[in-house]
Amino acid sequence: MDLRSPQVPSGRGYRPGRLQSFERQAGKYYFAASLLLIMILAPALSCGAELQSDTLAAWNHYIVQAKERMNSRLGAGSHFLWVDEEPDRARRVRSGEIVVAPVNGSGRTDVPNGLIHDWIGAAFFPDTTIEKVFATMNDYACYKDFYGPTVIDSKLLSRDGLESSFSMRWLKQALLVTTVMDADYKAHYFVRSEKSRYGFAWSTRIQDVVDYGLPSEHKLPPGTGSGFIWRLFSISRFEQRDGGVYVELEAMALSRCVPTCLGWLVNPVVRRISQSSLMRSLSQTREAVRSLPQRTGPDSCGSQTGELRARSVNKLRPN
Repeated sequence: MDLRSPQVPSGRGYRPGRLQSFERQAGKYYFAASLLLIMILAPALSCGAELQSDTLAAWNHYIVQAKERMNSRLGAGSHFLWVDEEPDRARRVRSGEIVVAPVNGSGRTDVPNGLIHDWIGAAFFPDTTIEKVFATMNDYACYKDFYGPTVIDSKLLSRDGLESSFSMRWLKQALLVTTVMDADYKAHYFVRSEKSRYGFAWSTRIQDVVDYGLPSEHKLPPGTGSGFIWRLFSISRFEQRDGGVYVELEAMALSRCVPTCLGWLVNPVVRRISQSSLMRSLSQTREAVRSLPQRTGPDSCGSQTGELRARSVNKLRPN
């Protein structure tokens, strides 16, 4: 790759349109140079990729506080749904917009040797019921179809009443790096009323998959590897009213920290990934609920999932 700065053309024939073209070309060179700099310097400058005990302790404390915030929403006089805290937010969601925002300032909290990412999103699923939403969410074997191409495999491990165990293998690409993770989860839901529920879901095991798709493919021990994701936890809320179901999802993740000298480049990318991932998840869940009539039998995705995946991806593409 030639990373030399392109030469600025000169002379009378140099028009504003050509200047814009030059600026775009120069931007590509500088971005490529920045990526190369990351690949060269990140291993030496980055925080440790192995999960430390003080990092895990900070994460556990954060989750305790998140659960307390959720419990405070159950009290009389409190807003159960995040959308009801602001009339404009409720109007936007009811009109079909998926609204996503950081829970605190930037959506990131620094902890010893790590970062906690915390974002919340809300969507309205029209012309459905809370039972149909949960019929879809309990289709764990179909998650690879609902949430493709990120989720590449999924299956139900066990189910006991309102608590389920399931596994997923997912693939994520960012900054020219492809990461494949294999993980187990638990989910537990609570019935608040006939038309209102909430729940928690959390990872019980996350492992990096190395050499994915090759004969040498193997999993690294938990807490080691890229440090892209060490822990996941989510809080979800559901309320049936206004001719449909309001669905909210607060997603939290623990990852390795970002070196200060690279934060100016990496942090905006992390922010975009966090926001777009949550929007995509809610959009794909809504599409999966809409496809419910085409699916038959428990944990059976039916023949509509390929079309479902295509619709989900196309809806998220910019016009």
